[in-house]
Amino acid sequence: MDNPRHLNVILVATSYSVCFLGFGDCFCFAVPEMEESLAHCLKFFTIVYLLCLASLSSAFAPVRGLDEQPLSNIAILKTTLALRDSVSIKASPQILGLQGEDTEWVTVNLINPDASVNDWIAVFSPANFNSSTCLPANDEDQAPYICSSPIKFKYANFSNSKYTKTGTADLKFQLINQRADFSFALFSGGLSNPKLVAVSNFISFANPKAPLYPRLAQGKSWNEMTVTWTSGYALNEAVPFVEWGVKGKAQIQSAAATLTIDQNSMCGSPARTVGWRDQGFIHTSFLVNLWPNSVYTYRMGHLLSNGSYIWSKTYSFRSSPYPGQGSLQRVIIFGDMGKAERDGSNEYSDYQPGALNTTNQLIKDLKNIDIVFHIGDITYANGYISQWDQFTSQVEPIASAVPYMIASGNHERDWPDTGSFYENMDSGGECGVLAETMFYVPAENRAKFWYSTDYGMFHFCIADSEHDWREGTEQYKFIEHCLASADRRKQPWLIFAAHRVLGYSSNDWYAKEGSFEEPMGRESLQKLWQKYRVDISFYGHVHNYERTCPIYQNQCVNSEKSHYSGTMNGTIHVVVGGGGSHLSEFTTAIPNWSIYRDYDFGFVKLTAFNHSSLLFEYKKSRDGNVYDSFTISREYKDVLACVHDSCAPTTLAS
Repeated sequence: MDNPRHLNVILVATSYSVCFLGFGDCFCFAVPEMEESLAHCLKFFTIVYLLCLASLSSAFAPVRGLDEQPLSNIAILKTTLALRDSVSIKASPQILGLQGEDTEWVTVNLINPDASVNDWIAVFSPANFNSSTCLPANDEDQAPYICSSPIKFKYANFSNSKYTKTGTADLKFQLINQRADFSFALFSGGLSNPKLVAVSNFISFANPKAPLYPRLAQGKSWNEMTVTWTSGYALNEAVPFVEWGVKGKAQIQSAAATLTIDQNSMCGSPARTVGWRDQGFIHTSFLVNLWPNSVYTYRMGHLLSNGSYIWSKTYSFRSSPYPGQGSLQRVIIFGDMGKAERDGSNEYSDYQPGALNTTNQLIKDLKNIDIVFHIGDITYANGYISQWDQFTSQVEPIASAVPYMIASGNHERDWPDTGSFYENMDSGGECGVLAETMFYVPAENRAKFWYSTDYGMFHFCIADSEHDWREGTEQYKFIEHCLASADRRKQPWLIFAAHRVLGYSSNDWYAKEGSFEEPMGRESLQKLWQKYRVDISFYGHVHNYERTCPIYQNQCVNSEKSHYSGTMNGTIHVVVGGGGSHLSEFTTAIPNWSIYRDYDFGFVKLTAFNHSSLLFEYKKSRDGNVYDSFTISREYKDVLACVHDSCAPTTLAS
């Protein structure tokens, strides 16, 4: 077996078979010359199967827990020193980004005479990770040698299955510019009992402070685009700005606001402890008074105190159409993507196995995309702050070219006693701070992550399912106002979105609760969707794809499945949480309102051709092909038509 990474091995032997139960694998080898009865064999393999399950639950689950950030499995505070002069670990090249690159491959050469299957290599940034960086500990506690998590890791045998025999390996790591230098450390003892064996030379990008990873977002007005980026330049070192203009025309400069995140703003561990990493400076510039549907170029700049300039690469985007403008408009919607490593780091955990496929498909089709909505569970950093840089690098080809609009999910916001609706610890102590700062959204208060935005013939109402949405709350009032404010003659396509399933899902855990929804999800909201004739409601949180019929109060109100025309009578609910994270199971019984279900990774594309025609497509991330679709064809009078519980009062007076 290539690249074995066994933490636990059970050997089962009988006179006729041998079984190995390893890290996620069960192997049984029958001895061919021994003949036993079929019943005896079946009994034996039943025992072996149960042992497999026991092995997976006891040894495998804590390491490959589907909801665990891979870095959380490293018991970094328990590190002990086992430095050996006989071990060599060297990284090259020493200077990265000499041609202005913000991503580069590094080779780590390892020589270890005492090689073990449990050896692993961690990437640390900043490179100096010893106890001098630790916060003061209680007097009775022994101060740890290392108190900050690595930013990624690989097992030493990742690229050489013969490592334990030869004691040598060359590993490839892809590094991004994260405003600090890097070092590589060899550990033995596995993740749960790390022993520091050797540390490499330090390497660094040529300009670690460079402006990087632009993220576009719609402003509060249709003709405003925001550019958010990250740099290492403090305001007393350089003045941030964006140089921009219509492509081929004179460029102007707009100042940028600057925000920072400090460790004390984190609400708990690991974000406040081992997961903390300085995020540098987050700048946002507001490009205003844009001409509709026009191509603009831009680049981020920093004016240094000596009068010189530091520039980013040059990027471009197409500005939003005027609300109601009848042009071809294409929208991407998905949730729960997360990040993955192109060099294979951390991948043994299968934490977000579909993330790169989704990212790659969007990049491939970018010329046919106008705006993206990532509706919660953005990075799954879960308090390991370095992962936010890595995510913004992953989506840079998309977010630098089209608005990348996000919603708040449980893995961004939830933490006990911090005002979130749910008292769980899913954010890893981030309590919304990273999402609110790293990405711009046109909310009145970014700590309350609900907002509306327009794109041509679309009107979007984005809710925050991590704050109370029920009737009488501040958010409920926002949702009603947002839905009511849509001018359906100009913007016929009314879209609602939230992270958790506030509508319908036949996910297995929702089915066990009997409600097929997030508890209290639609009870208050369904009358608003019906009253204001919401076309489609989108959700993440459940990691699969599902589409309902047009539905109201648990009843299908339209018998069509793929070609809707005229009055819809209800709202179509879509779960599109298969952006990349581990998949969620469906219940075996299919509700009558469930039109299409898919246990796979994918995303939705909406194409508005005009005010009367909309195409809905569900595409799989692995190939970009369409697996579910429908069309809506209607006129303005069909939007106005009276349907159940949405009829406006009338009078007999003339």
